[in-house]
Amino acid sequence: MDFAQHQNDLRAQRRANRVLSAIVGALSLSVLLCLVVIVSIVGSDRTVIVPPNIDRTFWVTKEKASREYLEEMASYVAWLVLDVTPTTVDWKKNVLLNWVAPDQHAAMKTKMDIEAERLRSNNAATFFLVQQLAADEAKQSVVVTGRLRRQINGADVTDPETRSYLAQFQYVGGRVHIQSFKEIPYAQAGQQVRVGAADPNGAPAR
Repeated sequence: MDFAQHQNDLRAQRRANRVLSAIVGALSLSVLLCLVVIVSIVGSDRTVIVPPNIDRTFWVTKEKASREYLEEMASYVAWLVLDVTPTTVDWKKNVLLNWVAPDQHAAMKTKMDIEAERLRSNNAATFFLVQQLAADEAKQSVVVTGRLRRQINGADVTDPETRSYLAQFQYVGGRVHIQSFKEIPYAQAGQQVRVGAADPNGAPAR
């Protein structure tokens, strides 16, 4: 056996082992860094989601949604509840009930069934034009203000009226739920209205 060749082979093998060790070390370090990054973002990431109507970008966390998201959803809910005719009220009701919180589902369905029957029996319709959205991110709620127009048999029964509604949301399980949608007193510019106060005209909450 050639002793010199044997030594050269050993040195080559040692070099190869050192290169493989360096590669394994680099891969281990990369995996460790990835784990550190994943742990650091768990529970704090923000996700861009898509609402029924896309006008603005927004974010949600595991506990709440941004002001932009709340305003988009409140506008959508107002359209489903307040912009209805005898031919559209049923399918809008069914769409809305998909967003209602489980503990409020039965009560909301009962109210909407009564409203749908009233519209059909009177051949009535309501149309709502959103004019202002005021979101409270901390409370996950939005005050929706706009012009409500009422018709019976295709004729206006009153002049369009400015009305305000409170939409209360709950964000759990990766999606938004509607807790309530009800009318509140309309506040003129400069006036203060306690959110949740009863309607002064005795109008039922929607």
